[in-house]
Amino acid sequence: MARPKKTIPVTPAKKAATVDEWMRQQAQQDLLRFITCGSVDDGKSTLIGRLLWESQQVFDDQLRTLQDDSKRHGTQGSDLDFALLVDGLAAEREQSITIDVAYRFFSTPRRKFIVADTPGHERYTRNMVTGASTADMAVLLTDARQGVLTQTRRHAYLASLMGIRHVVFAINKMDLVEYRRDVFDAIVAAFASMAKSLGFQSITPIPLSALRGDNITTRAAHTPWYQGPTLMGCLETIEIQQPTQHKTAFPVQWVNRPNASFRGFSGTVASGQFTVGDTLRVTASGQTAILTQIVTADGNLPAVHPGEAVTLVLDREIDASRGDVIALADQPLEMTDQFEATLVWMHDEPGHLGRAYELKLANQWASASLTNLKHRVNVNTLAHESCKQLALNDIAVANLALSKPLVFEPYAENPTLGGFILVDKFTHATVAAGMIRHNLRRAQNVHRQALSITREDRERLNGHKGKVIWFTGLSGSGKSTIANALETELHAQGKRTYILDGDNIRQGLNKDLGFTNADRVENIRRVAEVAKLMMDAGLIVMTAFISPFRAEREMARELIGAEDFIEVFVDAPLAVCEQRDPKGLYKKARSGQLPNMTGVNSPYEPPLQPDLVINTNQSEQESPVSDICKLISKQR
Repeated sequence: MARPKKTIPVTPAKKAATVDEWMRQQAQQDLLRFITCGSVDDGKSTLIGRLLWESQQVFDDQLRTLQDDSKRHGTQGSDLDFALLVDGLAAEREQSITIDVAYRFFSTPRRKFIVADTPGHERYTRNMVTGASTADMAVLLTDARQGVLTQTRRHAYLASLMGIRHVVFAINKMDLVEYRRDVFDAIVAAFASMAKSLGFQSITPIPLSALRGDNITTRAAHTPWYQGPTLMGCLETIEIQQPTQHKTAFPVQWVNRPNASFRGFSGTVASGQFTVGDTLRVTASGQTAILTQIVTADGNLPAVHPGEAVTLVLDREIDASRGDVIALADQPLEMTDQFEATLVWMHDEPGHLGRAYELKLANQWASASLTNLKHRVNVNTLAHESCKQLALNDIAVANLALSKPLVFEPYAENPTLGGFILVDKFTHATVAAGMIRHNLRRAQNVHRQALSITREDRERLNGHKGKVIWFTGLSGSGKSTIANALETELHAQGKRTYILDGDNIRQGLNKDLGFTNADRVENIRRVAEVAKLMMDAGLIVMTAFISPFRAEREMARELIGAEDFIEVFVDAPLAVCEQRDPKGLYKKARSGQLPNMTGVNSPYEPPLQPDLVINTNQSEQESPVSDICKLISKQR
């Protein structure tokens, strides 16, 4: 295949002037960020490779590498496989699919571009969300032989959620359907019907053959019936209106203090404009100061705009650190600890109501939990469906509660202060991406009431501190037996106690819950809240629950406070517990009558670092009650 010829004159007399002129043109050009998305094997990587080739962005050394790689990994026989310009991972070349997001830069005389090639495989949908988060428009591909698939619909819906308002609907591989107009029209009609409710400002359908180069930069002779723009023509001329930012926001990334005479706050402007002389406010604390300098690597600026990374220097010392958000004093930002959001679940581990996660919003962190799953979106019909948990690639609307208020704005108004991620507390894996829809009004209407009698007053009257001893272990391990013996001993010592037993609680407070993973999570959340209230009354509380998941036990520890929480792992092998089977539950589970029995057909996650391990299979072990009493005394 012949390589496109360069058209820039490079004669010695004009070389310097040409380069200078080219650099001036580059500096003046605007930048368009776009993604390619769609189902697997729709030709996204090939399309980007073709765009790089046609825009003369493939250098000689890259061409030689492409030729060699095409021979080893290519799918086009003796021809160049343009997808290899983008698919750089070994696994991508072996499987001929895109796994990770690949970013490429190219330019034409009219515009500069950054394109993100996102995976089409359903398993890697989370990577598509990453690419879409910074894009201005989307090139959504579909195979002309396949039409609109589920993943095509999912990517269109996600693009809409991420705020993308302009879409090129590229019907690729038209050469494989003989460039038939009726095939093109039918696919366009199907997509238009689905996309009516997605809020796109423009949808430009284009018939393509990325492999052959049809309608990429020049019109194809094979499609005389098509009168629209080429793909490159559309990318060069599309007008993208930047959203109007009404409030100014600067999330602090780092307190910059290289020496004793300089202190500034470094970060990137999320929205609005800061000007030297403005009065600024730290949103969380309410402290104010005047902006005296805007420092950059290239010198000081009089003003700064969204997307610029700078250091703000103030006229006086204020208490602010990473995670704080600075705004104009006369344009205060809101804070919330409860909001409604759209979630895209990105992990194999299901999302449960009540389970605690870490939430990152801008540079702010807080513990968060799902308090209500309002509905899940069916990407095929866009219908709202009820759900009790979230699975991989689910898109749902949910309410979330935070451990502390964070600065926010709705995602539609400010993506930086409206977009967040949820992180698993143990594995540190990102499990979900979210877009805040709106604050929950009850977050502003509910306030903590100051009480005259405090926990310390109650503990003084009781003569001892409140504690929570959290027993965990398989059914039949001996949790309730040990908890009962401990309460008997503490009662004899004159201490005020209470046992929250799993079976007893399920006959009242939690009688509405079953034994699915989601119900188990909610069961432990409620118990932790009750245990905390009883501890606040000055009682020593014992909880005897299987509590099979580490995440919920850690949630209970954080809620109650590590200094007041004693985790006791009552350890007994499954075979021993099953042999005891005091309630006949294992027998029912083995016969199929009990589908969610922990240890049999539902997992148990043993504590990694419990405060005490009691092995009830060892008859020679000293009195466990004595060991627990020593721990209670030690923590005073």
